[in-house]
Amino acid sequence: MNELRDKNGLTEEEFLAAYRPGDYVKPSVAVDMVIFSAIERKEKNYRKLPEKELRVLLIRRGGHPCLGCWALPGGFVEPDETTEQAAVRELKEETNVENIYLEQLYTFSDPKRDPRTWVMSCSYLALIDSEKVNVAAGDDASNAAWFTVNLETVSQNLTKQQDGFCKTTEYMLTLSYDNIKLTAKIRHELIRSDKGAVNNYDIIENNGIAFDHARIISYAVERLRGKVQYTDIALNLVPEYFTLTELQQVYEIILGKKLIKAPFRRKYGILAEPTDKQTSYAGHRPSQLFRKKWLTE
Repeated sequence: MNELRDKNGLTEEEFLAAYRPGDYVKPSVAVDMVIFSAIERKEKNYRKLPEKELRVLLIRRGGHPCLGCWALPGGFVEPDETTEQAAVRELKEETNVENIYLEQLYTFSDPKRDPRTWVMSCSYLALIDSEKVNVAAGDDASNAAWFTVNLETVSQNLTKQQDGFCKTTEYMLTLSYDNIKLTAKIRHELIRSDKGAVNNYDIIENNGIAFDHARIISYAVERLRGKVQYTDIALNLVPEYFTLTELQQVYEIILGKKLIKAPFRRKYGILAEPTDKQTSYAGHRPSQLFRKKWLTE
């Protein structure tokens, strides 16, 4: 059988023997982890039920670039692993947790997003129970902390185009931990037409957040807000046993708004099944505990 030859008369074996990867500019590839958890706020009044906050794990950079700024945990992909394998490895190294909810978010490939060189970031979203996590800063970081997340809509504008529309939303991202407050203003431009949809995220202002990680966090919050309304993804943020009030709190901190109890339980009650266990909060009447009932079962 005659071997296939290209326009230069080369077989595949001959082409590969002469191929020089160094002739092409190649980016470095990193994974950045947006690790969310629902953490109870400490209450001074023991009679008041603790409320939850949506928090994200950040690492304070101990070296250049962005020395002293707060960044998402992550690292470079090794030559012998996929981006998903790198994400699982980084998650294990940073939190000592395995087998949790993990999904790929988006690949951020702006050539100027890292001052060192062209670094493409394949970002991942992880949801974990913070009570099971042992967080420790890595070799290139000086501290690690859970920051409260608040993504607020500042303005919104919708303009019609010839074959679709352009929706522009400006957000204010605020990340808080003790006396530390990090902020960034993000513009999200959604262009939809007959040819499909294009999402552009731009950082308008930034205060203390490394690289373009404010953009990645904002993208992750939007993804979480969208999926929580039609999937059972929120169950990854509650413990094994929980009250319906705790489940509602998780939805409220993700969506950024209060929900009415009766409609919430009618819509999302199918996610939980009752157990014979009860809470034992000091100063409060016992409440029935539920466990997860996955829609995929």
